[in-house]
Amino acid sequence: MSTGYADGRQETCLERYTKFWQKDLARESEADSIGRLDKYADVVNGYYDGATAITEYGWARSFHFSRFYKGESFAASLARHEHYLAAHMGLRPGMIVLDVGCGVGAPAREIARFCDVQIVGLNINQFQLSRARRYTEEAGLSDQITFVEGDFMKLSEQFGENRFDAVYCIEATIHAPTWEGVYGEIFKVLKPGGVARFGVYEWCMTDAWDPSIPSHRELAHQIEFGGGIPELRPMKLARQAMKNVGFQIDHEEDLADRPDEIPWYYPLEGDILKAQTAWDYFTVWRMSWSGKLVTHTAVRFMEMLGLLPKGTWEVGESLKVAGDALVKAGQAKLFTPMFFMISHKPTLAN
Repeated sequence: MSTGYADGRQETCLERYTKFWQKDLARESEADSIGRLDKYADVVNGYYDGATAITEYGWARSFHFSRFYKGESFAASLARHEHYLAAHMGLRPGMIVLDVGCGVGAPAREIARFCDVQIVGLNINQFQLSRARRYTEEAGLSDQITFVEGDFMKLSEQFGENRFDAVYCIEATIHAPTWEGVYGEIFKVLKPGGVARFGVYEWCMTDAWDPSIPSHRELAHQIEFGGGIPELRPMKLARQAMKNVGFQIDHEEDLADRPDEIPWYYPLEGDILKAQTAWDYFTVWRMSWSGKLVTHTAVRFMEMLGLLPKGTWEVGESLKVAGDALVKAGQAKLFTPMFFMISHKPTLAN
């Protein structure tokens, strides 16, 4: 019998999360990917029931990557990444905006303050929603942001068509079983015309990634395993999916491909000598071998004492696998967490 917690976590989902992958990721097959795609909601819920609190401690309440300028703090970089998206989307006061896969609501709170818009945050995970509501109430933004439980593969069923002035997604639609499916639902709920826009930062394997190369394929599976992702896909499929469902792409760019002196993955390297500000020493240390040892040992003991649901430690261990793989894939330019697309729904689509 599944043990449910008052905060929304489900122990059964947590305990079976890692079982969606082979113990030896080098032996992953197409059948394994198909199994995860069929059960995408269980994969996502199991992952975030275990990873959310760990990620908030080890990273931030904004569950995404960002570009860095030399001397720029980690927190400032995350906020600027969110502002960059909002600015390119042309968000204006009074707009009603959908945040698809809102996490614990940090980007929604930042964008609501920055643009004075009304935001609806959608999430399939009850644990994250409970935290998003609490943090937003503490921030005094409950009159500007609301959070609803829902499946991004059924947006039109939940909201109706032509509902939102804008829609954005920050590193969340990679959890969808197909990009056509989720982009198609976003297309339906977005109002037509050039003013209403869809903005997305997408996780993709780059054009340099070759699935016929075993090491490339294994890197992708390691990122999937530690990211709650049923299947990683190449960038060209994201672009094509956007066009297939009817969107017109106004701007696209792999922001990770810019010649930045400080790479997007630098905090994951765990090298405190690379920290850009004094406060960031602690952030980067948490990604170091000693920082991860402290965190994961604490999680193990808290789980043994019943303070955390069973399975939390295993999900935490998967995060370590993904962290190492993300650095390797980033250094080799095989992966990007920020394939950036701004699109609109043509008026004739109405």
